[in-house]
Amino acid sequence: MSRILVVDDEEKIRTIIRKYGEFEGYEIVEARDGMEAVRICRQQDFDVIILDVMMPELDGFSTCREIKKEKDIPVIMLSARGEEYDRIHGFEIGIDDYVVKPFSPKELMMRVKVVINRNQGKTEKAEREVFQKEGLIVDFTGRTVTVDGKRVDMSPKEYELLFYLVKNRNIALERERLITEVWGYDYYGDDRTLDTHVKLLRSSLGQYRKFLVTLRGVGYRFEA
Repeated sequence: MSRILVVDDEEKIRTIIRKYGEFEGYEIVEARDGMEAVRICRQQDFDVIILDVMMPELDGFSTCREIKKEKDIPVIMLSARGEEYDRIHGFEIGIDDYVVKPFSPKELMMRVKVVINRNQGKTEKAEREVFQKEGLIVDFTGRTVTVDGKRVDMSPKEYELLFYLVKNRNIALERERLITEVWGYDYYGDDRTLDTHVKLLRSSLGQYRKFLVTLRGVGYRFEA
């Protein structure tokens, strides 16, 4: 049975998610604020965390950062704000999905299922391979990226997207293919997530963003 931690200061929201989550066969644990969520995560493990942004004492972004310092638990963020800035900030700190309130509980459960399945399906296979072009070094085995001698910190999905692009360099990659390969064939969402991560990736690559080329009406290509 997969375990979900629901973190929201609104009891009504927690109750709705619990109702639908238990119907889907998940074990639900609740936290009323970010501080409580951090304490619970230090003692227990979860398959996914559903985390509200606006909470007293410790907001969702800060809560996510604190939890990920100790455990790599997938996070789906809930927010009444749907601005691009908030989405980008969430993905920068490593969230897996972003859902805007008011939300459909059924859709949320579908997103939960996708995130859980995707993370359970990860393998530990590592290829001893390093790609280098000018001052850009991508170490697939060590899962590190270095730009002009300085290591760059990226979100998990930024790493996966860059690795896939580099391994398929000089190939025109359709948007649908990128979403399928990086997020999973059963990804339940829209392609704005891909655009957001490409934007984050270009920022992380600095001057080497020149290698990541947009193909209008098609997708992207890593040219190097």
